[in-house]
Amino acid sequence: MKTVPLDAARRIALGAQGFGHALPGRVDVRHFRRVMRTIGLVQLDSVNVCVRTHYMPFYSRLGPYDRGRLDAWLNDSGENIEYWAHEASVFPVEDYPRWMWRMAEMRPWQRARTLMEEHPGFIDDIYGQVRDRGPLTIRDLDAPNPRNEPWWGYGPGKVALEHLFAVGRISALRTGNFVRRYDIPERMLPAGMLDGDPIPKEEAYRTLLRDAVRHHGIGTAPDIIDYHRLHAPTARPILAGLADSGAIHEVRVPGWRGPVYLDPEARRPRSIGGATLLSPFDPVVWYRDRAEQLFGFRYRIEIYVPEKDRVFGYYVLPFLLDGHLAARIDAKADRATGTLVIPGSFAEAGTDAPSVADALAAELHRFAGWLGLDDIRVEDNGDLAPLLRSRI
Repeated sequence: MKTVPLDAARRIALGAQGFGHALPGRVDVRHFRRVMRTIGLVQLDSVNVCVRTHYMPFYSRLGPYDRGRLDAWLNDSGENIEYWAHEASVFPVEDYPRWMWRMAEMRPWQRARTLMEEHPGFIDDIYGQVRDRGPLTIRDLDAPNPRNEPWWGYGPGKVALEHLFAVGRISALRTGNFVRRYDIPERMLPAGMLDGDPIPKEEAYRTLLRDAVRHHGIGTAPDIIDYHRLHAPTARPILAGLADSGAIHEVRVPGWRGPVYLDPEARRPRSIGGATLLSPFDPVVWYRDRAEQLFGFRYRIEIYVPEKDRVFGYYVLPFLLDGHLAARIDAKADRATGTLVIPGSFAEAGTDAPSVADALAAELHRFAGWLGLDDIRVEDNGDLAPLLRSRI
């Protein structure tokens, strides 16, 4: 069995994720399409303390661009659709049939079951409103919508919409202010896509797993299975079958628990240059075990950790420098004052802190400019803070 050194595995992984290319001079829709083809899907998240996460993978791979143009392409071009493809994610509309098995297997969660029991016909009524009046948002519904729980308290209308979305009776994309806009699939999908029999689950798994190997370049079975949040006992024999057929190659990476799979078509860059910040939900780091085995980067999101117990901060962005995760920063956009605030900044062990601070300072200026922020304020927390502040 072929052995791939860890450094080569790291370069293969970053190359497969679209790093190692020169940045375009002017970003347009062609570049958005290229990034989407490269990573397959973009995870969504409502946290907006710095910038919403779905903007970041494009920034990390393309540099600064017009977020309004990305919104228009993601949500209004007809080229994309949203579903539970990792977490809530946007992906190319042609991939929608691969997820119909998941829609068929979805079962109502407790609040939807309660709604069905206590108000028979209510969910069908909501479906009828979407069918007859869509596209529409929760505010457009003729339905009660009390919010009696903090953060994610759903009223009956929202519960109904989310159930219909989960089982595939309706589909969704986002408005400019990140609200789901629902419509029936027949109006959101290309003509004829819903004709014929659905793709069998095993065939869909095979395609999704093969694509996950391509998106990762190289990875362990758990890495690959996590890319689309598939069922591991179902996925493992299919992965083994793909290796037996030669569609993917089984290899060895020192220190990794097998099996490890390599995309036969993956490029192996001689080096990965450049510097950029990553989202906490970028595919490079979203599976935390993979981030640790590839980069020695132990990463845990601390949004839901009480402030006094946080180690690094509320919304921490990894800093990718020349193919290594060299630092991490807690970041906040203070839009009222036009300031990018860095409450914490930390160099990774074994890095040259002055060089990291130089590169990170330059990246923060680029990042702040992209966000439309005029100033940068580095606060005291973290071993990198004094060096970084001296370079801002």
